[in-house]
Amino acid sequence: MATGRDRVPVEVCKGVNGLEMVVLREARGSSAEVYLYGGHVTSWKNDHGEELLFLSSKAIFKPPKAIRGGIPICFPQFSNHGSLEQHGFARNRIWSIDNDPPPFPTNSSSRAFIDLILRPTEDDMKIWPHSFEFRLRVALGPGGDLMLTSRIRNTNSDGKPFSFTFAYHTYFSVSDICEVRVEGLETLDYLDNLQNKERFTEQGDAITFEAEIDKIYLSTPTKIAILDHEKKRTFVLRKDGLPDAVVWNPWDKKAKTMADFGDEEYKHMLCVEAAAIEKPVTLKPGEEWRGRLELSAVPSSYCSGQLDPQKVLQCS
Repeated sequence: MATGRDRVPVEVCKGVNGLEMVVLREARGSSAEVYLYGGHVTSWKNDHGEELLFLSSKAIFKPPKAIRGGIPICFPQFSNHGSLEQHGFARNRIWSIDNDPPPFPTNSSSRAFIDLILRPTEDDMKIWPHSFEFRLRVALGPGGDLMLTSRIRNTNSDGKPFSFTFAYHTYFSVSDICEVRVEGLETLDYLDNLQNKERFTEQGDAITFEAEIDKIYLSTPTKIAILDHEKKRTFVLRKDGLPDAVVWNPWDKKAKTMADFGDEEYKHMLCVEAAAIEKPVTLKPGEEWRGRLELSAVPSSYCSGQLDPQKVLQCS
């Protein structure tokens, strides 16, 4: 592999089972892997080569099964409703490289990015009868930040609007789920998927983990932090156009029921997902929606032997 100045910023190659993927490399050494199957980011490494995303050792890289881990894209629905498959179909379709994307305002000088596009097939139109263009840009910033920008346009010729829900179903790699806390969602309302989507208010000063969790937090801030005490690492999520946030860990019993997930792997992953779920997005023909997620991993700061999340949230 090329190093330093010779590093190729974008390389198209074959991944698991011959599936086509794109490798992004930033000059300082960070990298990301994006499969055209699902427009799916499966790897994000820092400049030390440490993997920051969780990918199950039992992940199945074989269509039509969605890949377990990384960043699946949930569209045109989050969860499970009607005739559409769980979390929609974007995560198990083959995307194309978009060689002629429309102008893309960007504040990054990085050349390590790829533009993908998804349009519906005839079969897709049978289960979700709407014409759309879904453009996805995956980029690595100079500091190793990972940025995903989705642009979804209604291209219906019949004048009909459509509505959708959406999530970047991000699986973070953590040292020990019992040593992790999430900051930025305290005092917010959430829908509890383990209690028939009943609405509650978060009572803790941080979210910690000792059992299965599957919650949709509503009207969330643009910045959320995941503090990994053992690794002294904090993930910072910055999001735009995505008002909700899903927090999920299957814990031990559910983990054992998932064929593409190791029995003990729940200890080393946490999903915190930037999403638009409570209020579906509605687009009239010609209208476009944009949802952006930026992920960074920073060393955690300490205060009296404790992680100081406020300092992390303020400084990053």
